[in-house]
Amino acid sequence: MTFALQATSGDARCATLTTAHGEVATPCFMPVGTLADVKLLEPRDLREIGTRIVLANTYHLWLRPGRETLAAAGGIHRFMAWDGPVLTDSGGYQVFSLESRRTINDDGVTFRSHLDGSTHRFTPENVVAFQEELGVDIAMAFDECVKLPSPRADLERAVARTTAWAERCAAARRHADRTMLFGIVQGGLDEELRTRSAEGLVALDLPGYAIGGLSVGESRDEMDRVARSTAALLPRDRPRYLMGVGTVRDLIAGIDRGIDLFDCVYPTRSGRHGRALMRSGVEFNVRNAGYVRDFGPLDPDCDCRVCATYTRAYVAHLFRAGETLGQRLLSYHNVAALTGLVGAARAAIENDRWSTFRDALLAPRNEGAPTDRRENDPREQG
Repeated sequence: MTFALQATSGDARCATLTTAHGEVATPCFMPVGTLADVKLLEPRDLREIGTRIVLANTYHLWLRPGRETLAAAGGIHRFMAWDGPVLTDSGGYQVFSLESRRTINDDGVTFRSHLDGSTHRFTPENVVAFQEELGVDIAMAFDECVKLPSPRADLERAVARTTAWAERCAAARRHADRTMLFGIVQGGLDEELRTRSAEGLVALDLPGYAIGGLSVGESRDEMDRVARSTAALLPRDRPRYLMGVGTVRDLIAGIDRGIDLFDCVYPTRSGRHGRALMRSGVEFNVRNAGYVRDFGPLDPDCDCRVCATYTRAYVAHLFRAGETLGQRLLSYHNVAALTGLVGAARAAIENDRWSTFRDALLAPRNEGAPTDRRENDPREQG
C-alpha cells in the first residue's frame, strides 16, 4: 500500500494511492455509502461513473447489520458487492452529531442507539478491530469531533483525547498489511490547537491524515483558512483527506490547498431533493417551472449516461410526478459531475494549468450552497 506523488501545480497535486483493493487516483471524491450503499445507486452505477473508492460508517454498520453478519458475509466488499477500495469513518462524527445520545470519557464513548435505545461502547481498540474485521482498505482512527463554536477548554480536551485515541488505535492494529489507519486532526478553528493535534498525529507515522472537525457550522472563510493552514502541517508524502465537503467550490478550494481526498453526502442528498450540480459550480432545482420544457441535458459539460440520455424536462417531470426514478437519475448525475470534476482537476495539475482551471471555477457564484454537513435528522448520513 503506497502513495506516489506524480505531479504538482502550485500546491495542488495528483497522486496514486494503492490499496489492497486497487488504485485510487487523486484528487478523488468519495461518495458516501453509510450503510454499505450509496443511496439509490448500485455498485455497477459507481463503476460506470468512474468511482474508485466509497465511504461507509462504523457506527451505523455496528448497529445494523452488525459485526456478526458482516463477518459471516466475508467482509464489507462481498456484502455490498463492491470490489473497489472502502474507507470507513470511525464513528467520531457521531460523537458530535448524536451528542444527546452519548456519554464520553477518556476511555471511549457509550452510545444509546437511535434505532432501539440499546447501549454500545466504542473504544479505540474495538473500533479498529471492527474496521479490520470488515476488511476495509482505510480505517479512520477514533476521534472526538466537537461542535463549533466551543470553549477552548473543550477543544483542548478533544485534541488530547484524539491524539491519545490515535495512539491506542495504532497499537491495536492487527492487519496493517491490508488496512491503512488514518489519523484525524482536530482543534476547531484554533490554529495553535490544530498544530498541536497535527504534530501529535504525525509523530505516529501513520499511512495518512485527515482534517476533521470542519464543515460543522463555521463560515466558509473560516473553513478555508483552517483547512489550508492544517494541510500545510501534514506530510507531503502521505494522503491528505478533508472530511465532509462536497460542493464544486469546496472541492476546488481543497485541491488548491494540496488536499487529496474528499467525501460528502451532498451530491446524493441533493439528487433526492431535486437539486442538480453542474461541473461549472452552478446548481439548480429541477422542480422550478423554467425546466418544464427545457430539453437540454442536466449539464452540457457532463458526459455521464444521464446527461447523454435524458433532458431537464424529463427529470423535472419525474420529480413533479413523484416518481423515484427522478431521484435516482439526479443522484447518478450529481456523483458523476463531481467525479468528472476531480478528473479534470487531475488533468489540469498534470499539465501545470491548475491556476487557470481553479480561477475559472472559483469565480463568484452559487454562494447559497451549504458548508454545514449536519442534518435535520442526524441519523441520516447518506
